[in-house]
Amino acid sequence: MRLATGDYLTGHVAPSARDDKSTPPFNAYKTNETDSCALSENNSLQSQDHLQIVARATNDAVRNWDVRTGAVVWPQGLASLLGYCQSSIPTQIGFWQEHVHPEDVADVMARIGAALAGCGEHWSGEYRFRHYLHILERALISRNGEGRAIGFVGSLMDITARKQLQDQLCRSQKMEAFGQLASGVAHDFSNFLTTILGYSDLVLAQTGPKGTVASHVSEIRSAAGRASVLTGQLLAFSRRQALESRVVEGNSLIANLERSVLRLIGESIRIIFHLRDPKESAYIKVDPGQLIQILLNLALNARDAMPNGGQLTFETAVVDLSDESKPAFLCGDFIPGEYVVISVTDTGVGMNDKVRAHLFEPFFTTKDRGSGLGLATSYGIVHQSGGHIRVESEEGKGTTVRIYLPKVPPPPSPYHKPSRKKPPTGNETILVLEDDIGVRHMSVRVLRNLGYQVIEAANGDDAQRLIGKNSGRRIHLLLTDMVMPQMSGRFFADWLRKVSPRTKIVFVSGYLEELMQPEDKIDNGMFFLPKPFDAEQLAQTIRHVLDT
Repeated sequence: MRLATGDYLTGHVAPSARDDKSTPPFNAYKTNETDSCALSENNSLQSQDHLQIVARATNDAVRNWDVRTGAVVWPQGLASLLGYCQSSIPTQIGFWQEHVHPEDVADVMARIGAALAGCGEHWSGEYRFRHYLHILERALISRNGEGRAIGFVGSLMDITARKQLQDQLCRSQKMEAFGQLASGVAHDFSNFLTTILGYSDLVLAQTGPKGTVASHVSEIRSAAGRASVLTGQLLAFSRRQALESRVVEGNSLIANLERSVLRLIGESIRIIFHLRDPKESAYIKVDPGQLIQILLNLALNARDAMPNGGQLTFETAVVDLSDESKPAFLCGDFIPGEYVVISVTDTGVGMNDKVRAHLFEPFFTTKDRGSGLGLATSYGIVHQSGGHIRVESEEGKGTTVRIYLPKVPPPPSPYHKPSRKKPPTGNETILVLEDDIGVRHMSVRVLRNLGYQVIEAANGDDAQRLIGKNSGRRIHLLLTDMVMPQMSGRFFADWLRKVSPRTKIVFVSGYLEELMQPEDKIDNGMFFLPKPFDAEQLAQTIRHVLDT
């Protein structure tokens, strides 16, 4: 938006403006002989020496704008704050107007115009300059004897870092709120999955592993197992689950991203996956949730770099960097060996050398909105995992980000399908304390099928009452949820150990043991079974605890 002829910010005066007695917001003002005393005083206040002293004291950029002619003098800050050389700056106000962010220029010009047309001596406002600098400008307006504005001296302070911190705080608060919601959803979801897995195993135990019904139940169980991975990611996102590195297969991690990436990127961008031979598995040790977040952030960056569409390629490979002749191009602590390389390549606008030089610096960003912490955080996460990250980019030719992670031996399988081997049985008495009806009924049925004598209760009060009714009966083991309304599982367990010291305790919870509240920490003689769990895991845990 360019102001009309005769406005303040362009410095052009319309022929009729000199005789116009009105004072609209953006009319240019001329002085007459009666203004000489006022002008002399204002010129004295705005002497060059005075401006230089103020500029050095504030360390801000300073502009001295003659409202009558549109001429602008920049005593300080062009190079240090705004990045311009003094000799290359036009001396008219149009230079400033052209470099205010397009989304801010209309508002800031209207507010300055209103201040000049009024009678105040001061103006202050925030706006973006050169598309990425956030500026706080505070100005003194000088007026002639008739009250008309003739000068505008502004001090421009760079508040970009402060704005980024404010934005980061707002985002953190939003993410904290969403994290609390995700935590609650994931905890309840774990109960549902425990019920699905448990009853699936009960059906398979009755029907056998073969047949149409068994095949359908196996598919249900498989889907529940995949959903349990999602539950873990929700808990990790909400920071209710410890973010620990574990050994995962690189190709499977990328393959699981496909649906999420397609939702984020949109239809104008083609996504291609070039994964190494699936028969030759390549394992890495990393926190899967953190690595997935890094890859999603890279995909979003690529989308922003391809506003008119393009191609995004995910690729996995294994490289041997053990040869000493290969350059250690990644960093000083480079360790030779085999690395799994995950590459993300786009056909976007690319980056120049200046941007690449600051790419991993905290708070550095080329976006109008963004904290500038994404790649800096990614750098830290990759290096903590013993890996390295490298960016190759050229203006107009796209960008490739390569993540190098050390190749590690495959781990023992952490999750097993129900074995055909008969689960361990027993005849001890077990008290099942669980407020979720699905999990409680499933646990009770599994344990009774295994031969155990089971007492079930939905809350601590009911459990205490049942123990009172069975005072002559020894309870060998308590299986209790950790988080319950009214009386927590830990509180009830402490009470039970006082009246029955030999009772073994097994806590179940959707949260990891390490992140429980101090009062809920597991003591010696107590055991932990994380949700979701299946019938086989329940049977093995119960028998192990009873035999310990």
